[in-house]
Amino acid sequence: MTQTKNIQLLPRAKVSEFIESEFGISVSPKTLSKLATIGGGPVYRKFGNRAFYEKHALRDWVHQKLSAPKKSSSNLEVDP
Repeated sequence: MTQTKNIQLLPRAKVSEFIESEFGISVSPKTLSKLATIGGGPVYRKFGNRAFYEKHALRDWVHQKLSAPKKSSSNLEVDP
């Protein structure tokens, strides 16, 4: 059996608080639920019928969703 050490799991209801505190970005539990159905959300695990998210996966997901820094909306190139 595979052992996983130091997994920090959050239920969907707590993910919003975590992302808000870490990044200042609001993501509702309803949005996470929808993304779990249609795709595009963070990786999650199931325990029974409940979804749990690993903190490192949430951080990875937010970083993937964020664009590169921009000076203007018409600037399509990455600024140094």
